[in-house]
Amino acid sequence: MKFFRKIRQRLLSQNKFRQYLVYAIGEIILVVIGILIALAINNKNQDRVTQEKENIYLQGLRKEFEISKTKLAELIQVNKDNFNGAKQLLHYISSADEVPTEKQFSQLLFNSFSSDILFNPNNSLLQEIINSGSLKDISNTDLRIQLTNWVSTLDDIAKQENDLGIQREKVIDMLRTENYSLRTIFDDAGVNQEIGLPISEENTSNLPLLDSKEFENNILMFVLASSAMEKAHYQPLMDDLNSILQLIESEID
Repeated sequence: MKFFRKIRQRLLSQNKFRQYLVYAIGEIILVVIGILIALAINNKNQDRVTQEKENIYLQGLRKEFEISKTKLAELIQVNKDNFNGAKQLLHYISSADEVPTEKQFSQLLFNSFSSDILFNPNNSLLQEIINSGSLKDISNTDLRIQLTNWVSTLDDIAKQENDLGIQREKVIDMLRTENYSLRTIFDDAGVNQEIGLPISEENTSNLPLLDSKEFENNILMFVLASSAMEKAHYQPLMDDLNSILQLIESEID
């Protein structure tokens, strides 16, 4: 800076105003060019930092969604097993010639209604990205949209799971009355043995449930809710999940 100042002073002292003006303009241009170069370097560094940050997010999201995919696939199978078990119960209800044994009936009831249906995806990183406003760092617009839609879709899934849980509880509630016995189901399904409870010497038969219209109605509602859970919610959710994973894979460096 002292060097440039001495040149300006010398030009002024020699009354070379035209040369001074040209020199001053040239100095301004050099300063502007320097600023532009500095900005370009800074922007490039900032872009590099943003890309590195995005890549870290994408790597983490891929792990989260792969775990969620495994969970969802397992849940779809559980729901399918419950659905098939409930359909078998309806078969016994409608077939007067084919009656299960007490043990078969107990095992079928336990296998069909002991498992609650609840999707619990791994969303901790996604929630952190959304809450911190870092979703904008995901450069792929389609991926940003799908990640946002994923959160709202989970709310709809939870509502349907709640409805399915209500239908499941209605079936179980019938077994809690004095006319039927959960103890019989636990004995025949081997639950008491697993948890260390003594086997009852006298068990109440639950087979009269096959003649109950209320039981049939509750099973029918459960079957409808279970079918809707898979076709209208879990399978489309799996499609969304696979689409998100494909977009993430395409963006990872």
